[in-house]
Amino acid sequence: MRKTITALFVLPVFLSANVPDHLMMSLTRPTTVDSLGACQGVSYQKGRVFLYGDREIGVIREYTLVGDSLVDLHKESRLTVEGKDVINHPTGVAQHAGKPTFIGNSVKPDVPGGKWKAIIYWVNWEGLLKTRTLDGNLMSIIEDDVCIQGTRPEYVQYNNKWYVATADYGNNGNEVRLYDPRALSKASKTSDKGVLYKKFSCTPWVQNLHWIAEKGILVLIQNQVEGRKWRFTYVDLEKSIASGKQEVIKEVLNDRADELEGFAFTNSPGSGIAVNSSRTQNVNFMQVKWK
Repeated sequence: MRKTITALFVLPVFLSANVPDHLMMSLTRPTTVDSLGACQGVSYQKGRVFLYGDREIGVIREYTLVGDSLVDLHKESRLTVEGKDVINHPTGVAQHAGKPTFIGNSVKPDVPGGKWKAIIYWVNWEGLLKTRTLDGNLMSIIEDDVCIQGTRPEYVQYNNKWYVATADYGNNGNEVRLYDPRALSKASKTSDKGVLYKKFSCTPWVQNLHWIAEKGILVLIQNQVEGRKWRFTYVDLEKSIASGKQEVIKEVLNDRADELEGFAFTNSPGSGIAVNSSRTQNVNFMQVKWK
C-alpha cells in the first residue's frame, strides 16, 4: 500500500535586503518523512522524488508527487556493499541522462580540528535502483582531495558542456568547483590531471547545490550560520566563472532554527522541495515566483 505524506501548515520566508525584487520564495507546507535518519538532500528526476539520508546506513528513498503531497513508493536503496555501510553520509547526487552518476560522501573528522574526509562515488544508478544496494553497482571511488570541507556533487552546464559542480561547507576559503565528469570517473582523486576545470569563491556553509538549466542559474543551498538558519543564493554561473567569485542574482533568507540540507525544483520552476536534518518537518514544499 502506498503511503501519502500530507502537509501541515504555512510558514513565512523573509527576503534579504539590497537584492532585486523579481524573485520571491515562500515556504508553503512542511511535513515529516520518516526512515531517513537526518535527511541530507533531495533529487527530482522524471517525476520521481529521491530523498537521501544517513540513517544507521546511508539510504535513498523514492517517492512520487501527487498534487502537493509525496506518495511513498516503498523503494529504498541502501548504500552498502555486502551489507557494510559505504556511503554513510550522502551529501549530493549528480545524475544526468547519458552521464555517469556520482554520489558524494562528506564525513566529519574524528577529532576536533581534524581533516574532513570527502569521497565521490561513481555508481551505476539504474543498477542501484534495480537491486537496491551498491553490490555490483559501485564503479569507482574518488577522493575529493581538492575540496576544503566536504563534497556535494551536482551536474551543471557551462559552454554547452556538462560538468560536475561541488562546493565547500566551512567558513574559510570556500569555493564552487567544476570537475570534468569523464576525467572524474577515471581518477583516483580530484587533484589528478584534467579533473578540475574551473572554480570560483563563494560564501560559507554550502550544504548542497541545485542547477536550473533553463535559466543558467546555480542555487547554493546554505545555512546563514553553522548548522542553522536557511539561505538560498541564486548565482549566475557564467559570470561567476568569469570573475572568479560568486555573482549573486538573488539571496533569500529564512530564520528557521533548523539546518537546511537540500533543495530541488520539482515539476515546474515555480515549485520545489527543501529538506532539513530535523526529525520532524524535514520536508518542506516551496513556491518560487520569478516575476
